[in-house]
Amino acid sequence: MHTSYLLTPCLHGLFATVTSAVAAQHPGAIPPKPIRLAIAGLVHGHVGGFLALCAQDRKDVEIVGIYEPNAELARLYARRYKYPESLLFTDLHKMLDAIRPEGIATFTNTFDHTAVVEACATRHIPVMMEKPLAVSMEHARRMQNASNQYGIPVVVNYETTWYPSHAAIWDLVKQQHALGDIRKIVAMDGHEGPKEIGVGPEFLSFLTDPKLNGGGALFDFGCYGANLATWLMDNRRPISVMALTQQIKPRTYPYVDDEATVLVEYPHAQCIIEGSWNWPTGRKDLEVYGERGYVIATGGKSLRTRVQRGAEETSQPTATPSESTDPLTYFLAVVRGKIKPTGLSSLENNMIVTEILVAARESARTGTRIVLSRAP
Repeated sequence: MHTSYLLTPCLHGLFATVTSAVAAQHPGAIPPKPIRLAIAGLVHGHVGGFLALCAQDRKDVEIVGIYEPNAELARLYARRYKYPESLLFTDLHKMLDAIRPEGIATFTNTFDHTAVVEACATRHIPVMMEKPLAVSMEHARRMQNASNQYGIPVVVNYETTWYPSHAAIWDLVKQQHALGDIRKIVAMDGHEGPKEIGVGPEFLSFLTDPKLNGGGALFDFGCYGANLATWLMDNRRPISVMALTQQIKPRTYPYVDDEATVLVEYPHAQCIIEGSWNWPTGRKDLEVYGERGYVIATGGKSLRTRVQRGAEETSQPTATPSESTDPLTYFLAVVRGKIKPTGLSSLENNMIVTEILVAARESARTGTRIVLSRAP
């Protein structure tokens, strides 16, 4: 079984390093109480990686409740990760009121993100969700309004946020300004297809439902490129979006696209987003071309760089232990109020991501170039 989890394996060893560093700096300090974290939904397959992360010998987090309306699925996860069934709830509101968690990690289908955020907002509970943010701008705005009205942070998690290669690209492009202004971004994300790689039936069911997922490969994998492009373009809204989607495997995916290419126009740059359930193998690759050079990331750790007329250089960036190393540590820092969601994880970024995806869906449907309005 081939599946994509929240945390890449190379990062797992970093937690011991972080813990040791903290202990060395504050040898006499009493460690804070673990953060009381609850899970909303178990149908998104990435929840497995997150629960495995929480199940490690960590003293900073405690899972105090799991909401999942499918009781059989909830019991399966409880047995697999050795959580008592007393933590399981089939009603979100009852769970929130009964256990009063400090934060919620959300792994529902995308359509249900809005209900989770609105329920948590009125109780002033921060929320983290697995990508993408929303299936529509209406849903995105409802979450934005709830966040603003009740002052809760909303974090959107992408596997690619934690890639050392992407941190290195940011440093090269934004801190060193080595490439000059960006002219073209190419993001290639996807795999052979969710059914082909053997995702769980509950995950496959919502991924292939246009209402619950927003689309097929376009929303499932197009969101990565839209997220990274928005980040690299400093949260600028595009001028226009054009898209082509296809059903190359209509017998397997009769209701959603399995192939998507999106062209995003900026005043002096373009972004090409390629989301696919038809790659011969899984990939999450990013290319950035500037006035004076390029940088190409293959997966999370390999980087090829060429500046001016110099020779191409290959490197393997490594992650630096910090509060921005992985989604769990990051979200716990948000819950504690130590940091505010920024960049790739921020609601601001992901409102634009949703706008790009929704425009791409409409462009593919109508065969037209969608010009974005001046104001969001």
